Amino acid sequence: MRDLVDIHFPQADTVVLVMDNLNTHKLASLYEAFPPAEARRIAAKLEIHYTPKHGSWLNMAEIELSVLHRQCLNARIPDKQTLMQKVAAWQNRRNASASTVNWRFTTADARIRLERLYPSIENC
Repeated sequence: MRDLVDIHFPQADTVVLVMDNLNTHKLASLYEAFPPAEARRIAAKLEIHYTPKHGSWLNMAEIELSVLHRQCLNARIPDKQTLMQKVAAWQNRRNASASTVNWRFTTADARIRLERLYPSIENC
């Protein structure tokens, strides 16, 4: 984060980040890594937006990487050039087929699995 603030975007008043909810993606982690004044200085320049815990863009990226592995990278690849060619060909086929992610986690499923997060009017 310090490199982001000091090296990559030193002139920016605010650096806007979109991150998942991993425990290290909290501002408190800065205070574990740096002295308080330095952590406070870095944190003051950051504006963090967290993705939803379920159904985020990160889940889609993980799904796509899993498909890449199953369809393209499931065998030994001898060198970087071959890897790049295989991935490019796979990507072209995947894009041409306009593949999408089919979410199966419905609102009804969420209410069952995440019941503790939903208020109950029966107990009021």
